[in-house]
Amino acid sequence: MKRSALAVVGLSMLCRVGSAQVPESGRWQELSFGAAEVAERMEDRYLDQVVDLAAGGRLDDDRVLLARLQRIGAGLVRAAAALKPETAVWRWEFHTTSDAGVDAQCMAGGKILVGSAFVRKLALDDGELATLLAHEVAHAVAEHDRETLSEALYFNRQPKPPLEVLMERLATDLSLQIRLSALSNLQESEADQLGMVLAHRAGWPAAAMVGFYRKLAADDAASMLSGGHPAPASRLSMAKGMALLFGAPLGGAAVAQAQP
Repeated sequence: MKRSALAVVGLSMLCRVGSAQVPESGRWQELSFGAAEVAERMEDRYLDQVVDLAAGGRLDDDRVLLARLQRIGAGLVRAAAALKPETAVWRWEFHTTSDAGVDAQCMAGGKILVGSAFVRKLALDDGELATLLAHEVAHAVAEHDRETLSEALYFNRQPKPPLEVLMERLATDLSLQIRLSALSNLQESEADQLGMVLAHRAGWPAAAMVGFYRKLAADDAASMLSGGHPAPASRLSMAKGMALLFGAPLGGAAVAQAQP
């Protein structure tokens, strides 16, 4: 999950520190860092990561998948902007990597990286891939990186440290990660639901979304299920419930894939 670059109308709102609400759910967040500051620091880390991958020949080495990501992602970005207008000026990026240690990730401001091995392992069609991407887009839209860093600051016993110091501690301090595990689980559940809303608004069928979570539940060894994610069966149940809210039937043959 990564970063933002703002302009004109959205600038003052994105830089403000204080309370905010997650789109759709309305959940309140306490944010101790400005969005622009978090976006800048996360972008630095993201650039380090992609430069390293590129140097090893592991960045965007699957051109077919990259084209799919960019095509599908464009529709999701439009849906995100309709839900949260300031995201329209973010510099969204979609990349793929053959690094087997990467499944899918997104940094503050819309920098998304998807592992080609993960996509092949689950044999994701376009609608299922859209659901995966929508989950990552949702993390950015909900500003989960910014919220996590703000919560980590609460547990810091020293005076407010520089943001980069706090980021390093968050990456290496297991005790801090454990303290933040409840928030992480909440954010993953939120990204599942908000992601389905974004995919629905982008025109993808609910059957494809349920299909994605069914594949995750069938392959519980998938790396995306580790860490702070809810249990696979719980995620599938959520997807079925959301599909019903969208008015989609769950029985019978899957709905034909849309091509937004």
